[in-house]
Amino acid sequence: MVSPVAGRGRARAAVGAALDALTAAGLAPQLLPATTRADAERQAAAAVAAGTGAVVAIGGDGTAHAAVQAVAGTGVPLALVPAGTGNDLALALGTPVDPAAAARAAAADLTEGRVTALDAGRTGDRWWATVLCCGFDSAVTDRANRLRWPRGPRRYDVAILAELARLRPREVVLGLDGTTRTVPVTLVAVGNTAWYGGGMRICPGADPADGRFDVTVVGPVSRRELVRTRPRLTAGTHVEHPAVSVHRATRVELAADGLSTYADGEPVAPLPAVSACVPGALAVVGAGRGDRTTLSPTPRRLGEAP
Repeated sequence: MVSPVAGRGRARAAVGAALDALTAAGLAPQLLPATTRADAERQAAAAVAAGTGAVVAIGGDGTAHAAVQAVAGTGVPLALVPAGTGNDLALALGTPVDPAAAARAAAADLTEGRVTALDAGRTGDRWWATVLCCGFDSAVTDRANRLRWPRGPRRYDVAILAELARLRPREVVLGLDGTTRTVPVTLVAVGNTAWYGGGMRICPGADPADGRFDVTVVGPVSRRELVRTRPRLTAGTHVEHPAVSVHRATRVELAADGLSTYADGEPVAPLPAVSACVPGALAVVGAGRGDRTTLSPTPRRLGEAP
C-alpha cells in the first residue's frame, strides 16, 4: 500500500523501486493506491482478509499507522519502505533510510521468512505502533499536520514555535496500572517505541518487545525552559530534567478537558482514553536490522518525587 501524498510525493516516487525489488525476489505485489487514510485502511484490511502474505507500507508513519489497523493481531507481517515526512517506526525498526534499499531488504526478509513479533498499543478501537501523546506535543502534531510549509521535519519546528505562544500546564488524571493521580503536565507521551515527531527520542527506554509502555511525563515548565531543553530530545537526555518523570505500565488511563491524543502522528481519540500494551500484536519484517538500542532511565512510581 502507498500513500500518494506521503513525503510530498516521495512515496509515489518510491513505488517503482519497491515493486521492482519485490518482483525480483519472486513475490507478486499488488498495489493499493489509497487516496485517504480511510481508503488505505479499507484496502489493507480487505487484502489481509483475502489472504495476502504481507502488507508493505510505502510512506511515512501515517501510512504505517493505516497498515497497522489491518495487520495487528492477525499474524500478517508488516514491512516498511520509509518515504514520508516522519519515519519514526522505520527508525525504531532499523529500516534502511533509502526507500530502494528498504524495499530490497524487505523483499529479502519476506523471502527468507524473517519475521519478529513486537508489541502494539491499542486505544479504543485504534491500534498504534510508536508513541501516543497528549498535551503540548499533540497540539504541535495537529498544527504540523495542517501546515503546508515547510516540508519535512522543519514543519514540527514551526508548529512548536506557534504552540509555544499558547503554552500552559494542564491538569490531567493519569492512571498507570490502576494507580491514579491528578498531575499538572506540559505533555504526556506513552511510548511503545522511543521516537516521535521526526526523530525525537521522547521515550528513550521504550522497548517494543517488553510488554510495557514507557510513559514520559513532563510537568509544568516555562516557555524558555521548554525551548532550552528541546535539543535534548534527540539524544533522549531530557529525562534527566527535574520536571520530567518516567514510568512503566501495561495500561494507561488519561483524562482531561479539551485534550485529545495522537499516535503515529495521527489523531486517535479525545480524552478520556485508555491505552493497553498488547504483547506480540505486530508481526514485522526486518526488526533489529539496525540500531534499536534503548536508554534506561530509572522509572518511578506515580507520584514519586524526582
